[in-house]
Amino acid sequence: MIRWVLLLLALSPSTWASEFALGASDKDATVKVGCLFPLGGRSGLYGQDSAVGIRLAFEWLEMQSVEYPPIRVLIADSSSKASKATRLARDFIRKDKARFICGVVNSNIALQVAKVAEDEKAFFIGTDHASSKLTGTNVSPYYFRVNNNTQQSMHAAASYIKEKFKAIKADQPLRISYIGPDYDYGYQTWQDLRTSLEKKGVDFEIVTALWPRLYESDYTPYLKALLEKPTDLIVNSLWGGDLIAFVRQANQTHLFRHARFANFDTGSNYDVLAALGDDMPDGLILSSRHHNNWPDTKYNQWFIKRFKALSGRYPSYAAEGAYSGMLAIANVMAEVGVDAKDDEIRSALQQLTISLPEDPQGFTSFMDAEKHQLQQVIAIGVTMPNTAFPPATHMLGDWRIYYPQSDQ
Repeated sequence: MIRWVLLLLALSPSTWASEFALGASDKDATVKVGCLFPLGGRSGLYGQDSAVGIRLAFEWLEMQSVEYPPIRVLIADSSSKASKATRLARDFIRKDKARFICGVVNSNIALQVAKVAEDEKAFFIGTDHASSKLTGTNVSPYYFRVNNNTQQSMHAAASYIKEKFKAIKADQPLRISYIGPDYDYGYQTWQDLRTSLEKKGVDFEIVTALWPRLYESDYTPYLKALLEKPTDLIVNSLWGGDLIAFVRQANQTHLFRHARFANFDTGSNYDVLAALGDDMPDGLILSSRHHNNWPDTKYNQWFIKRFKALSGRYPSYAAEGAYSGMLAIANVMAEVGVDAKDDEIRSALQQLTISLPEDPQGFTSFMDAEKHQLQQVIAIGVTMPNTAFPPATHMLGDWRIYYPQSDQ
């Protein structure tokens, strides 16, 4: 039985400490994990939701019949800064003897933390960032990711575009405009989308590609640029507070009448739906790495209800990502034992199968042994009125479901 050091309940952002622990005591723990999340600022909700997700993972593990090793999770505020995150990762490994690092929201930061983890021979379980650069042909032997990457999301996006837009543009190229954040995640998303569209045989032409800085406050020039030329589809890969600000400013223009609008990776994250409320337009094509209203399974319902009971709000996808990471670590260490060598842990992670709240009935998420990327089902939908998860007033419907493909 796990003894809790700290339980995180309905805390306001101002009450969150910059460092704290969950799980077993330092004395009792046989597995130590160091997690890096932003806990304040524009993306602080993702770190806070991740901490509650970890708390839920321990609750779930305690309900299982498997004997899991006592795990201590140390959580620190990365402040969305690479220099701080890499320093904290080293401290977790060297001072706290953490065998695992987890978390990280920003893909640029994740690339640097992955290098530290490999140098220090600690396993990095990615739970939130999405750049497919980390799960390509030269994947680190110490890196594994348990949330969708941009390649998976854009592969599903290309399938959706081919199915939904072929009748509209049967005899001419589909005109696509793109806007994404000016760092690795935005670049990789755009590259993965174009590659996937080409693989799917979609005839398209690029109208424009725009690169606002992360945490941009004024999207006026970008909105003007998107409105200047005829286009059929605007693909947006902004996330969190940036996407919220963009939609609010776009509502002051005719952008959503100018062209169809899509965000295939982060657009329907619950924090976006909740923040926008009635400002969320109908008919936007969106997806997320976890949904509160899909799949309609007992497991997903349990996860959402327990998260709401503990935190007072509904979960963003960050919560399920951190939850997934903790289950992955616990299951692997229960299988190989706490004294296992690195090769044994790596082999177990490569063969990992794990049942998650986001899995539809009959499907279990599984690890791609070569790319170290968990393979999951992606659901894309359209915004429509739905008040079942307040303060959001819109959720997704008209779902299209995409299972993992061998060519991803």
